[in-house]
Amino acid sequence: MTAVEIDASVADIIAAYKLPDEIPFGTEMAPIMFSAEFSDGTWQPGELVPFADVPVNPASTALQFGQQAFEGMKAYKSVDGTPHLFRPDMNWRRFSRSAKRLRMPVVPASFFAEALSSLSVALVAFVPGGRGQSLYLRPTLFGLDPQFAVKGSKRFRFLVLASPADAYYSDPIRVMIERESRRAARGGTGAEKVGGNYAASLQANENCVSLGFDQSLWLDPVVGENIEELSAMNFVAVIDGGIHTPAPSGSLLEGVTRDSLLKLAKNLGIEAVSREISINVLLNDIESGRCSELFACGTGAIVAPIAAIGEADGREWSLRDVGCMSVRLRESLLDIQEGKVEDSFDWIVAAAKVNDLAKFIARPR
Repeated sequence: MTAVEIDASVADIIAAYKLPDEIPFGTEMAPIMFSAEFSDGTWQPGELVPFADVPVNPASTALQFGQQAFEGMKAYKSVDGTPHLFRPDMNWRRFSRSAKRLRMPVVPASFFAEALSSLSVALVAFVPGGRGQSLYLRPTLFGLDPQFAVKGSKRFRFLVLASPADAYYSDPIRVMIERESRRAARGGTGAEKVGGNYAASLQANENCVSLGFDQSLWLDPVVGENIEELSAMNFVAVIDGGIHTPAPSGSLLEGVTRDSLLKLAKNLGIEAVSREISINVLLNDIESGRCSELFACGTGAIVAPIAAIGEADGREWSLRDVGCMSVRLRESLLDIQEGKVEDSFDWIVAAAKVNDLAKFIARPR
């Protein structure tokens, strides 16, 4: 297995590209992407192509029925200048679960590795090297067949997009408890990374921003009592010196960063608990001082301290400690991701060695 070759026209596009002086999150798109089609029951060869609009029939299942899934992951520049990836096996397994849930073909581990390797190596000169910066990668899969009957496609497009990126948030954030709407339902697609989950959060998020907050904090869809996650990140509370995060419920997304922080905290001697967390009990714990700190975590944000949590009616709870535990965990995680310390967890893999990457991704866990 080898990485996709770069043709002359794509090489010219790469050569002409320049990183911006100020690197944002999620709006600066790299000039090329990986593209492949699934048709006639098999994956066609992939290629590196210019980043541009792609033809999608307006009656396609992607647009009409939301037959679409994606991932968020990062490539980092190692000390020898080559790109490496952080836990791509977790992203591939989740991407596969999302594809199966929406009746789409699973991208084989070897093909996933080929796509990630080809794009990361081609864009290695544009992996920013600042603290917390990376080449953000967005594998995307969607249905192509045009039809109004409610059924899945037989043709699909697989893309991997890239974006030189800084962290999602640079300052502590403020979150608002969403008491009215629900982002996902038990038995639905809340545990998969699909576009519809995020579309369902937009109205509440716009409302919370209008009230001076940054993100909505979602509650469980059954009784509206237990914390689930933020619109774009998982949620963590520091209680009695340990970190506590909502347990998987079938309606929240199990993040790669969330899982990494639980393992990292335990390795640092910090209690790390995945459990059901009542929002009302948490607010009482903040008032009593048992809960000293809150933070969010995700691939884009890495770790984002939470300065305050509030309600739509104006009530607000400030945290005693902002950034104490979260900054410690963030720095420890970044040291591993950026190759500054030994990777004792076996989370890092070189992007350039396609066969090794494919084995890493497909390994049983």
